[in-house]
Amino acid sequence: MEPINNPVNQDNGKTAGIISYFTIVGWLIAYFGFHQNNKTSLGSYQLRQTLLLHIVFMVVRYGLAFVLGAVWLSAGVFSLYYLLWIVQLVFFILWIIGLIGAINGEQKPIPFFGAWAQTMFPNI
Repeated sequence: MEPINNPVNQDNGKTAGIISYFTIVGWLIAYFGFHQNNKTSLGSYQLRQTLLLHIVFMVVRYGLAFVLGAVWLSAGVFSLYYLLWIVQLVFFILWIIGLIGAINGEQKPIPFFGAWAQTMFPNI
């Protein structure tokens, strides 16, 4: 009887890296479903990058929405909501840069804060 070739075991971490970019649920699936049993340096690198990207995005997005909501309620300033759209556009561009790096199998940090991810999450 021949051994079954499991494509996950032959993966170099690209699959976990790519899946991790699709929401925090995708990150959890990539970590527990792909990376936990087949730890690779590329998979670890991409998981660290995306975890920090997701955390920073959520903190900035919801913090800015809270502040802008309070300003809007008190002053009626609608133009400040464009700032929220600009922040979301910047994070979308960072997400695209990271996803392209994961697809290409590169270990390039996401601009602005990607280098911190490697020191903040060394156990991933």
